[in-house]
Parts: sequence; structure tokens; C-alpha cells
Amino acid sequence: MSIRSKIFRKMCEESDAKRDAGLTTPPEIERFDDIKYGTDDTWHVLDVYRPKALSGKLPVIVSFHGGGWVYGDKKVYQFYCMELAKHGFAVVNYSYRLAPEHRFPAQFEDTNMVFGWVMKNAEEYGFDLDDLFAVGDSAGAMGIAIYACICADKEYAKMYPFTVPEGLKFKGIALNCGIYRIEDTGTVKSLKDFLKKEDYPALLGKLNIVKLANESFPPCYIMTANEDFLRDEAPALMERLDEVGVKYKYKLYGDEAHPLGHVFHCDVKSEFAAQANADECDFFKELM
Repeated sequence: MSIRSKIFRKMCEESDAKRDAGLTTPPEIERFDDIKYGTDDTWHVLDVYRPKALSGKLPVIVSFHGGGWVYGDKKVYQFYCMELAKHGFAVVNYSYRLAPEHRFPAQFEDTNMVFGWVMKNAEEYGFDLDDLFAVGDSAGAMGIAIYACICADKEYAKMYPFTVPEGLKFKGIALNCGIYRIEDTGTVKSLKDFLKKEDYPALLGKLNIVKLANESFPPCYIMTANEDFLRDEAPALMERLDEVGVKYKYKLYGDEAHPLGHVFHCDVKSEFAAQANADECDFFKELM
């Protein structure tokens, strides 16, 4: 791991611990923790959150967490994901193997296993597979967008060592503060930890969502913030979606009086995060 990524991992750990200090499971949420979806006892685990007041099948959201590919797990994203569940969704919050200990395409192999688990366990946990959604932020936005491209393009899917679960189809996805044009490697330094040396930089063009998205890409909510260092990524993606005729909704949060930074929506103590997360869930409901 590069020194830069080590510093980044430590900085994020401290920042997220401070952000979530004092938070506990909301009383209206039922949670099922540490469910294994693969063979790795550390990383192949997930949680499911459901609103206690609702029974039966619910629309489901799967969260692909951010962290520059080198940081994060389901513990870091639990409170954000439970906020989504409050809006009437069953939410799947999973950990995946991190770089550089596990490089591309390990993260997508794990994600594919998660969706396979969702498909197989829909009855037990009350997942309505006709209303299947996904969210991702930062590197996770890039990640879930790439996985959506894998699902939408059989030719592109051939470069990955797995098969998408039969019948899997997204009703919609949400991309929060994401990176979509990774040829500009100056923006996210941890890409060198994410990709194998023999694949860098040759593989970058095959991970560029602005080039990959086609007419089968799912409808999406694209969100960023006025002080997000990746805010300029969204317009390029929107231009591409306009070209291929994919429905999307864009929202820029924050203003001079209320500056909001990268992945502000994960701070569930913030009224601005509450609004952003509600808006995103409303977009999903409009698609149902």
C-alpha cells in the first residue's frame, strides 16, 4: 500500500468515528447482522435492515460503500443504510475485500456474490426483486455504476471472471459524489492500489462509466455537493446519459451559506443529509 493510501485510511477512520459518535440503532429498525455471503470470514459479510412497522416484501436497496477502494466496511455505513431503511426499504449493507490486499476485480466478484445472495434469500428477508435498487458513493458510485454496466452489456461482462445472477435487473440506482472518468488519475490516487501493476494504466479506459454507459443503463439519481471535490464528474455522466436516452435526476446540494463536502449524506446527524437521502428514496419510489 502506498503511503498516501495508508494516511487516507487512517484519516477516514478518525473522521468517520467522530461523525458517528453516540449513534445507536434507531428503535424503528430491525437488523440482521454479520450474515456470510461468501468464504472470507472478515470481508464476505453483510447486514440487512428493515423498518419494524412494515411486514412482507419490501423494495430493496443494496449499498456499495465508498472509501477509495482502500477503506471502509459495513460498520462504517450502518447508520447511513439504516436511514434509508426508514423510508420503507429493506437495505443490504455489505463489506467487500479492499485494495491493495485484494485488487481489481475482487471488489466486483464480491458484489456479484452479494447480489446472488440477495436473489437466493429474497423470500427469507422479504426482498421484492421487482423493485431492486442500489446506491454507491465516491468509489462506490463508480463501483455500482460499473456493475450496472456489467449487467447491461454482455460483451463488457466478458472481461470479468463471474456470471451475473440470472434475472437480476435494477429498477434504478443512485450515484452519490462519484467519480466516472477515471482516466484522470490525478483525482483518485488510490487507483494505483486498486489495480494490479500489470493492468495500470492500460485498464483505466475499460472502467470509464462515461464511455461504458449504454441505453440499458438503469435510471439513476446523480447527486453531488457544492464543495465536493468530485462535483465536476456529474455533468460528463449526464451528457452521456442524454446521448443514450437514459432517465436520470440530478441534484447539487449546498450553497454559499451551507457549504457541503464530499459524501456529506453519510452524516445522519445532518439535516442536509436527511434531505438528500429522502430525495433519493423518493426518486426510487417514483420508479416503482
